[in-house]
Amino acid sequence: MKMALQPPQPLTPPSPWIQRWHHLAAPGGQVLDVACGPGRHLYWLHAQGHHVTGVDRSPEAIVSTAPLAQAGARIVQADIENGPWPFPGERFDLVVVTNYLWRPLLPAVVDSVAEGGVLLYETFADGNQSVGKPSRPDFLLQPGELLQAAQGLHVVAYEDGFCDRPERFVQRMAAVRKRPGTPVSPPRYRLDTAG
Repeated sequence: MKMALQPPQPLTPPSPWIQRWHHLAAPGGQVLDVACGPGRHLYWLHAQGHHVTGVDRSPEAIVSTAPLAQAGARIVQADIENGPWPFPGERFDLVVVTNYLWRPLLPAVVDSVAEGGVLLYETFADGNQSVGKPSRPDFLLQPGELLQAAQGLHVVAYEDGFCDRPERFVQRMAAVRKRPGTPVSPPRYRLDTAG
């Protein structure tokens, strides 16, 4: 583990989903956080020993991740909805997406997962319009949509439902891209980190 860096302002804690499933990724691997915001997952994953890359269009988000950049993280300011994908052909051991959905990017996000790599995705789902924002269908996953987007990956965990504290409807998934030539015996993806 690396020494924890301090962000310029307090951040929301990392998602329990990301904390629970990040163990599926190679220790010390390359991580991409899509629409990273002020870096709540980047800081936590960096402290876990990963090499982190974050992308966001917000100048404020980029400023918040400055301590990570000074420590060697790659922080990219880019409008990934209106401009080119900033990582063409690059693959990451762990790709993280939380509270973000831009459907045209889903193929690029899934394609960014390296062989043996992991996709951890968690965002708002249909039904959220009944409890708050986001409420537009453009920003809410439809039933099974995340599973469909990740075809070709091995889904280790998937949830689609309601959470309280705060109230929200979410879909979340942990999925692995199998390595070619994987042995016939099934891979053992640990469902918990105890033992």
